[in-house]
Amino acid sequence: MSAAPLRGTQSLVGQMGWVLERPLLIAIEIGWRWLFGIPLLVVCWRQAQRVLIALPPEDAGLKDVDGQNPWVAAVQLAHAWSMYQPHVVAVLRWLLPAAGLVWIVISGLGRSLILNHLCSSFEKRLPFRPVAIMVLQAVWLAIFGGACWCWYRSVGWAASTHITVNSEPDLIGYAIWVILLSLGLFTAWALVSWAVTIAPLIVLLEKRSALSALGLSLRLGKAFTGKLIEINLVMGIVKLALIVLAMVFSAAPLPFSDQLGADAMHVVWACSAIFFLVASDYFQVVRLKGFFEFWRIYREPPAL
Repeated sequence: MSAAPLRGTQSLVGQMGWVLERPLLIAIEIGWRWLFGIPLLVVCWRQAQRVLIALPPEDAGLKDVDGQNPWVAAVQLAHAWSMYQPHVVAVLRWLLPAAGLVWIVISGLGRSLILNHLCSSFEKRLPFRPVAIMVLQAVWLAIFGGACWCWYRSVGWAASTHITVNSEPDLIGYAIWVILLSLGLFTAWALVSWAVTIAPLIVLLEKRSALSALGLSLRLGKAFTGKLIEINLVMGIVKLALIVLAMVFSAAPLPFSDQLGADAMHVVWACSAIFFLVASDYFQVVRLKGFFEFWRIYREPPAL
C-alpha cells in the first residue's frame, strides 16, 4: 500500500471521534489501569499510615512548619524528610519491585485485549500473546524508570547548585532549571517512547517476537517514524494541557472555599483527578489508533 501524503496529526480529530464511538476500548484501557492503580493507592495509604504511627508528625517537626517563611519551611521539611527517609526507603525496597511486576502482568493483559479489540474493528483477527506484550511492557517500564531517575538527579543538581547554606539561595535560577529540565525530559520521553508503544502492535500484526518487534520499531523508515514521533509529541502536549486543565478545575473554587466547605473542596479535587485520569486513558487509546492507522499505510501487505 502506498503511503498517503498525510501528516501524523491531520486525522487526529477523526480518530478521536472514532474512539468515542467505541466506549468498550476506553473501558478496557480505564479498567486495566485502575485495576492496578486503585489497589496500589490503598497499599501506599496503609504503608503511609504505618510510617506515621512509627514516626508521628509531631516528632518530625511537621506541626511546627512555618508557612509564612518559605526558606525556614524548606529547612524544616528537609529535616523532617531526613527522619522519614529510612522508613520510606524500607517500604520502597519491596513495594517498587512488587508493584512493577504486577503492573507488567496487568498491563500486558490489558494492552493485549485493547489491541485485539481495536484491530478486530477492521476484521483483523490477531493472536492473543500477552507474554510477548508483557516483555515489551517491562522494557517500557525500565525506560520510564530511567527517565524518572534522570529527572530526580537533575533536579537534585539544580537544588545543590542554586540553594546552598553559605550564600543567598537563587530561587529564580533554581525554578528556571527545574522547568527547563522537566520540560526537556518530558519532550525527550515523547521522542523515544513511541518505539515501545508501536512494538506491541508489530508483535501482533506481523507475528514477531517481542525482541524482534522492538528492533524493527527502530527501523521503520524515516516516513513512518516521523509520523509516530509527531503523534507522540502531540499526545505529550495534550497530556500537559490536561494537567493544566485539571489544576484550573481544582483551583477555581478556592476563592469560595469558606462558603463551600472542606468536604465540597475535597469532592472538587477528586473530580479533577478523575477527569485527568479518564481523559489521559482516552488519549492513550487515540494514540494506539493513530499508530495502527499509519501501520496500515506503511506496513500492511497489499490485498491479494
